[in-house]
Amino acid sequence: MMEIDLQKTFTWKIENFSERKFPITSTAFSSGGCEWYVLIHPKGDGFDDYLSLYLCVANPKSLQPGWKRRASLNFIILNQSGKEVHRTSERYGWFGAEIPGWGFRTALPLTKLQDKELLENNTLIIEVYIKVTEVVHEGDETKKDMLDFRGFNVLSSQITSVSQIFAKYPNFAADIKPKSKAVKTAYLKVLLGLIKTANKPPESFSETELIKAYSSLIELMEVGFKLDWLKSKLDEVSLERKIKVDSDAARVQELEDKVKNLELMLSDLKFELDKEKARSHIEPKMFSLKDYASLSTPMSPWTRRRKSD
Repeated sequence: MMEIDLQKTFTWKIENFSERKFPITSTAFSSGGCEWYVLIHPKGDGFDDYLSLYLCVANPKSLQPGWKRRASLNFIILNQSGKEVHRTSERYGWFGAEIPGWGFRTALPLTKLQDKELLENNTLIIEVYIKVTEVVHEGDETKKDMLDFRGFNVLSSQITSVSQIFAKYPNFAADIKPKSKAVKTAYLKVLLGLIKTANKPPESFSETELIKAYSSLIELMEVGFKLDWLKSKLDEVSLERKIKVDSDAARVQELEDKVKNLELMLSDLKFELDKEKARSHIEPKMFSLKDYASLSTPMSPWTRRRKSD
């Protein structure tokens, strides 16, 4: 086993873990210019007494024919308080079209999950440590469409975009640490995708997309890319999005206040209406036939004289 400095790439918090019976997958994340996800079998994969953990390449069918990734990995399992309770061994190998995912079928005995300290509040946290050491693209289609540009393999359709970046920021890739052309190319692909993302309208970003963009930016800067200009762009997008979100929130609050005021007005009007109804309520007077006759027929002078006598 060659010694490799692994980097924490992803943290996955799984709640209500004891209720999980079927395989579950994490959200996709980026590392080494590649997209990954974690697959977990809570009740084991062929070994019913063990928790199974795998690292998998995301969307393998979308990659070029003959693709390969070589990486080293291990998983660390924490309780909800952040205390490390288990660490897998470190493994190193290839991912490819035939084997897009591998890991640890017997990562952790399920009996340990009965420990309340481990499964604190029924929550399991998994940290993923990965180091991608080589990315290989093969196949006639790839070779035909790829061009060598300043130490990077670049698709012919991307030459214009890449050359514009180099023209505007000549030293942005001068100090990158990876020396493998394939790994450098994979990082360049991430960079192009990030630039495309940063140029989207701020209001189209979700919070998750923005966090993922910053995560990719940090990874690129950590391997040596000089991307202060791109960070400034992302900061600008983030600020504009916040202003838009705050403005929308303020408008919603304004409308909610208006609705509450209208409800209070309606409540007051209903109260006043009920008071008026109570004040004007008079029991109907019962008339006899005699009374009705006296009201409907005028009294003659003779009748008035007799009544006065």
